[in-house]
Amino acid sequence: MQLRRQDVLDGAIAILDEYGLGDLTMRRLASSLGVQPGALYWHFPNKQTLLAAITDEMLALVAAPLEALPWDERLRVLAHRMRDGLLAHRDGAELAAASYAARLATNDAHATLTASCADAGLPADEAPLAADALLYYILGQTMDEQSRMQMDSHGALTADASPLADAFLDESPTGTARFDYGLTLFVDGVRSRLHV
Repeated sequence: MQLRRQDVLDGAIAILDEYGLGDLTMRRLASSLGVQPGALYWHFPNKQTLLAAITDEMLALVAAPLEALPWDERLRVLAHRMRDGLLAHRDGAELAAASYAARLATNDAHATLTASCADAGLPADEAPLAADALLYYILGQTMDEQSRMQMDSHGALTADASPLADAFLDESPTGTARFDYGLTLFVDGVRSRLHV
């Protein structure tokens, strides 16, 4: 059976989900697929392009069509889609942050955020900058959330520092509540720029 690009991508995501980003190597991936490492390079010239393709796969739903929503609600939906896509995979935010930093992620997530910022009424030169700010807020907040969950699963956090404690303490906001608060600050900031 011929190895397809999607097979390589699916195998890489399976390793990511089971073992984490640190253990996702081309050698391990080739072994899990029953091929020599060189066979992977037919589809991905290096590990960085593979990681970027995983990022694109994780965030594919961000650019999916939305019903007609006001710009502020659209930004909230897009931000939650991105967060959900990252949280669905172990080390998802860390992997995506590296792909964006290397300028290798090629999905439409950033373009979709930019278009929504432009639809809000931001000038053409500001909309991509606002999209950058939102993108890196989402990545950073989600990376923190994933790191806490992983540390907690290994018993490295005290009971009161556990993300699980957030769900049981009325005075402690959950990860989603924290995320929504920052998102509200962002949307309010965009709104304030519209009156300048």
